[in-house]
This record gives sequence, C-alpha cells and structure tokens, in this order.
Amino acid sequence: MRAMVFEGTSPRLELRNVPTPAPGPSEVLIKVEACGVCRTDLHVVDGDLKEPKLPLIPGHEVVGRIERIGDDVSGLEHGQRVGVPWLGQTCGGCRYCRSGNENLCDTPRFTGYTINGGYAEYCTADAQFVFSLPAELDAVSQAPLLCAGLIGYRSYKLCGDVRVLGIFGFGAAAHILCQVARHQGVAVYAFTRDGDHPAQTFARDLGAAWAGASSDPSPEPLDAAIIFAPVGALVPTALKAVRKGGRVVCGGIHMSDIPSFPYADLWEERSILSVANLTRADGEEFFPLAKKAAVRTETVSYPLERANQALDDLRSGRLQGAAVLVP
Repeated sequence: MRAMVFEGTSPRLELRNVPTPAPGPSEVLIKVEACGVCRTDLHVVDGDLKEPKLPLIPGHEVVGRIERIGDDVSGLEHGQRVGVPWLGQTCGGCRYCRSGNENLCDTPRFTGYTINGGYAEYCTADAQFVFSLPAELDAVSQAPLLCAGLIGYRSYKLCGDVRVLGIFGFGAAAHILCQVARHQGVAVYAFTRDGDHPAQTFARDLGAAWAGASSDPSPEPLDAAIIFAPVGALVPTALKAVRKGGRVVCGGIHMSDIPSFPYADLWEERSILSVANLTRADGEEFFPLAKKAAVRTETVSYPLERANQALDDLRSGRLQGAAVLVP
C-alpha cells in the first residue's frame, strides 16, 4: 500500500510503498477513505512531541471502511464505516481508566504517534476504540470531527456552564465548536491573529457574535475562554478577558511557554486548565450533538502524496477550516 512515512530525520514525510498491515485478534483493518490533517501531526513532525514511533505513518482523524476483522472482534461488520481517533488504546486497569478518565491512562497508545495512523491507504485499529460513523455522509467532511471536533468538545465541556465563550485561534477545532456552542445558545467571541480578517469573517459567518484580533479587548467579560492556538502568550491575555470565577482552557497538546503574569490576573477564583486527549464517552456524546447542531465542516482536500503541502499550509496559517488527505 502507499503511505506517507515520517522517519524522524526532518520535518518531511516520504511517500513509500509498504506492506498492508494485518489486523491482530482484537483489531480491524480499515480501508482509509479520508484522513484529517491535525495540528498535532505538525507537532509530531516538527519535533515538539518527543519519542514518536519511528518510522511512523501519522494521522489520527481517520474515516474508512472495515476491510478485515480480527478473530476476537464482535459487533462490527465488513464494509461498515468507522472513525479512528487519537486515543488508540488504554490499559483499562490503572486508576484513571477505572475512574472513567481513560484519557489520562498511565500507558496509553495514540493513533499516528505510537501507532501507525491514517496517512495511508489502509490502517489497523483496536476495535474497541473506533467509532461507528454514518455511511451516507461524505467521508471528507467527517474526518475533522475525529480530533478537531472531539478535542474541541472536551475543551468546551471543561468550561462549565457558560453563556459567553471566547475562542482564541479560529481554525479546525474552533469552527466546529462555534457551531455547537451557537446551537446551545452560547454567544461566541472569536479572537484571531492580528489582521486575519478572513478568519474573522469566517467566524462571523458561522454565528460568532463578535470577531477581532487577540490584542483587542473583549466586548464583555467572558464566562470562559478556550485557547486553540499553540501560543503561550495568549494565556495571560485570556485571563484578563474572563470574569471573576472564569476559566481559561488550553485545548492543545503542545503550547509555547507561558510568560509570567501578575497574580492579580488569576485572583478572584479564575483558573487555568489543560485538556489531555479524549475519552470514548466524549465521542458518544459529541457525534449525536454534532448531528443535532447540523455541524458542517469547512475542508480543503489533498491527495495523499501531497501531505507535506497540507502540513505546510497548516503551519503557515494558509488554511481556513481543516485539511483532509484522500488516498
């Protein structure tokens, strides 16, 4: 099969012909229809996330059809459409798994990082960690939901009860979450890079009540803010924008260093919280909600062999919405 492979020697992927993997007893083999390009993939190939499996096939927003089923798998069928997320496997026995916090598992495995992912024509996945997806919907449009959607949703849940939400960084995750929040009657304020008027227009088109630069003052105090941009300097900025008792949620797996800030900006029971991974329960809640909210994803498709171009476009901020590879 064809696959885009990361060798770890440079931030580039190589198109290779590699053997099609065989599913283990508890796995399924999936013929990939589409695979989203996530900022986490950038963090892997740019070296921000250390110790990936090498050589590695990245990609953890996988949509495809089941081609083969392992001997111990039940409840899945040949030809069924499924999605493969970032969380690829957990131990099931540590204190976090036992308490419903499998996203914090002590010995997890991650799709496209410690397990080969979906930048390929086929991939395998643990059958217990795939989501059933609608067969009638377009595969490309569903791919960003597998991480941008799921992590955005988990970040949103951690905000608590909000009526006014600030989102810093309006990319793949934000454009999905904005639609979910608006469906629930939440006012969304979108903060983008200075001068990024297309992103601000995009946010308003999706229902944001206001959109402006991250350096602009918020029109009103925020109940919570989510930071999707991997920019640590936005943490003090967001803290100043939230009301007393407000929360700042850092929604990325990697962020540049957070600069020092006065304690007064944190006082009055404001808080900062990070998001780690996702749980299968998040998916069970999110996918029906996305359907009810009629979420539409903005995507740019690339053939598999142009994965480096997709990563470059994401890295440089040229994308509106989400990049998706199509084998």
